[in-house]
Parts: sequence; structure tokens; C-alpha cells
Amino acid sequence: MKTDLVRLEIFKHLFASIPEEMGAVLQRASFSPNIKERRDFSCALFDAQGEMIAQAAHIPVHLGAMPLSVQAAIRALEFAEGDMVILNDPYQGGTHLPDITLIAPIFHAGDLVGFAANRAHHADVGGMAPGSMPIAHELVQEGLILPPTKLYAGGELQQGVWDIILRNTRSPWERAGDLRAQVAANRRGVERFAALIAAQGLETVQHYSAALLAYTERMTRTLIAAIPDGAYRFEDYLDGDGVEERPIKIAVAIEIKGDQATVDFAGSDPQAKGSVNAVYAITLSTVYYVFRCLVDSEVPNNTGSLRAIQVLAPEGSVVNARPPAPVAGGNVETSQRIVDVLLGALAAALPERIPAASQGTMNNTLIGGWDPARQRPYTYYETIGGGMGARPGADGPSAIHSHMTNTLNTPAEAMEYAYPIRVTRYEIREDSGGAGEFRGGDGLRRDLLLLADATASLLSERRSGQPYGLAGGEPGRSGRNLLLRGGDEIELPSKGEVELKAGDVLSIRTPGGGGWGRAPK
Repeated sequence: MKTDLVRLEIFKHLFASIPEEMGAVLQRASFSPNIKERRDFSCALFDAQGEMIAQAAHIPVHLGAMPLSVQAAIRALEFAEGDMVILNDPYQGGTHLPDITLIAPIFHAGDLVGFAANRAHHADVGGMAPGSMPIAHELVQEGLILPPTKLYAGGELQQGVWDIILRNTRSPWERAGDLRAQVAANRRGVERFAALIAAQGLETVQHYSAALLAYTERMTRTLIAAIPDGAYRFEDYLDGDGVEERPIKIAVAIEIKGDQATVDFAGSDPQAKGSVNAVYAITLSTVYYVFRCLVDSEVPNNTGSLRAIQVLAPEGSVVNARPPAPVAGGNVETSQRIVDVLLGALAAALPERIPAASQGTMNNTLIGGWDPARQRPYTYYETIGGGMGARPGADGPSAIHSHMTNTLNTPAEAMEYAYPIRVTRYEIREDSGGAGEFRGGDGLRRDLLLLADATASLLSERRSGQPYGLAGGEPGRSGRNLLLRGGDEIELPSKGEVELKAGDVLSIRTPGGGGWGRAPK
């Protein structure tokens, strides 16, 4: 079949509209503020081989990894109509345990023709601390591990699987609501893809899905060919892993040769004792994200771009951990540092296009305890925005989520309605962005007053290190975690757990972005 360029553009939007509509269903039907308000979820559409055809503009750290989840499910199971597979195992295509993926096969005339899938961050999946992101020493301490398993078989709920999941969380009513929203989102995706095939014909749909993958590959190769040939290197460090407070190195060498890129993380430190380890799916996601940012925004979001890029990550390293290493922070913190390293390397090749470092952390804040008003346990999770790096020609935006997270900040009203917590201070952290010809964006200050005793887990970065500036720009200010208790100001570590009492205030102060260019004298 010959590819018509007008129809190719039409199909790009037809495919993309399906995960966008799935996301609308998931958001509106979900229970937890983390999914409903912060939109900490992602939706995508795949062909029968597990290649991602289209993704919605959701969470970058999810979507580069989701193809590996679908491919893991394909290897593990036989599919039938009405099935729905659930998984969160980071070593089988997942990212970290709170991110639960649901995968629904799509059939046409009895043949498997694709998959609808979504991934959402659940506020608790068990483990040793509320929120399931503790300072763990092995994966089993972080929560319930789900290999690819059928949650629905032939349209029938597998009640035993459902019961196991809900029995292993501190907030089963919220998990049940969020899981049902994920199921509804996938069903909408299956319906819409089936309707597209009915309207356009299977051969046409398959032709244009393959054509869009090839088009994205061509555009990515065109981008790479425009980068001067050579090897570009950079390294940066995590503050620590919460177990051993020592810097952890992430190193990269990006080799450009014609229209092919090789991204090699050799020289990165071995996997850590604490939970900052990233599985390969995370590292692949960051590479996908960085190169996707450099390609024109009108290019389709699919896995065609990865065909032009080889990603090498030594097994057993902090960027390609092996079991049973804990990984909760690899998804949210190490992913951000990998982006910083990739951009730092590319700044030598494309100085006019690469921004300074953004805050480099998601400032993960988790609180759990007993809600006296509702007489039941609760678990709260959010990430908090900060400063973006300045770029050639523009200051960095302030108080925004950047790079591997694309969520919103939790509205104070939503948090106060759902949990025994009050937001007493929420403001831009003035002058936390790095100085320069163009100034880095400022971070945030968010103070949370506890109305009842609780346990908090913190998983953050750039508390000792600083987001780097470029072209002579100054680094952004480091972040701080503080406990305000009875007139005392107690410094908290970047990663750790703390017992809070009613009346305590947890104050999270996020980093600013780096500046770009030398500041005028």
C-alpha cells in the first residue's frame, strides 16, 4: 500500500487521540489526589509486537519504559479477548512498585492486533513504610511485587488476584477506585482502536502505524545527522542513597556517527545499597525523552526514535540494576540525574540548544498515618515542582515540574480535603535560581502542618549538590528538608523517614535551576 502524506498526518492524530481519551477517563474516574489532581499516570497504544504506536502527553519516565512492560507480558502470557494483565515488577518492564501497569489486548476477527496500556502511580502498595518508597535494602521491602498476571481473564475478574492486591495496601478503598479507573481507561482504548479498524480497515491501520514508526525514525536520524560527529562526555553525582551518604556517579559518553547515536553509561557507579537504583527501562526512558525533546514537536510520539539510538548500560550498575536491588528512587530521582548527564554531554555538541540543569529532583514526599476524622489509615504522596534551567535566550520557569515528571502540584484544597494535613505556606523560593545572562527558575517552599501523628518518607536530591549552570551561568541553590517543631528548625536528610507529631510542620524547599551565560557586570 502506498503511503499518502495527508492520510499519514490524519492517522498520527487518530492514533494519538486514543491514549489522550484514555487519560481523560482515568483522571476523571480515579480516587486518589495523586492521580486525579496531579495526573501521575500515562496511557499509550501498541501494535501486536509491543511497539508503541502513540502516547499521550503524560509522564516521560513512564512512557519510554511501557513498551518493555508490554513485551514482558507478551513473553509471559497467552492472550484472549477480555483479558487484562497487571504488573509492577521493575525487573519485568516496570519502573518501581507504586507504578502499576494494566495491559489490555485488542483483537480483530479473532486475531491479536494491538494493546491498550496505562500506568498509574498508586499512593501505597505495601512494604515497610507508608507510600511504598522507603529507604530499603532490597526490593521486597518496597511493597507487593506483581509479575505479569491476568487481573481479568476472558472478561472475568480474577477475584483472588484482586484480593491479594488490596490486602497488601494500607488504603484498599483508594487502590480499588484507582484500579477500576485504570480498567475503564483500557476498555475505552480497546473500544476506540476497534472502532478505528472498523472505519478504516485493518490493513490500512497497520500500514499507517508502521509508516508513522518509520517516519519518526527518519526524523530522529535527521536530527542526529545534524549533530557534529564525535564523542561527548559528562558526569554528575547523586547526593547519596539514604544508606551510605556518599556521592554516586553517573557517567555517559554519547557517540554521534552519521545518523546513529550510541549512548554508553560505562563508568557509572555500581548499584547502590539504597533505593536509588534505576532499572534499564528507566535509563532507556531518559534517553528516549532527551532525544525526543530535540526533535520537532510535531513528530509522532512512538518508539520509532529508539531505532536510531543504541543504549549501553552495564549490568549491575546504578543505571541498570539487577535483583534484588531496591529501585523506588531510581524511577523518580536517578532518572532526573541521568537527564542532567545526557544534557550536559550534548551541551558540548549543541551549545545553542541545551538548557542548564533544572532542579534535578522530584522532591518525593510521602506521609501516612491514622485519619481521626474518617477513622481509617491514609497514605499521601506527591512530588513538588522547582526551578527549570535557563536556556539560550530565556530565563528558566519557576515552580514547575521538569523533565521526567510531567505532573501538576497537588492543590492545597484537594490535600486538605483528603488528609489530616494543612498547607500553611506555599510560595516561590525567591532567588534560588542560578544567576546568569539568563537566570534559572526559582524553586518552591511548601509547608505541611500535621493534624495527627504520622510517618513521613522523603526521597529527594540536590540537597548537597547543585543544579549546574552552562556557558558561565551560576548553579541553582540546593534544596532543603526541614522539620519545624515547637520553635525549633531541624534539618532533615535528603532521603529518610521521620516520625511526625500533631502540630509539626514539614517544610520542603526545592532547588532552583541553573543559570545560562555569564551575568552582565
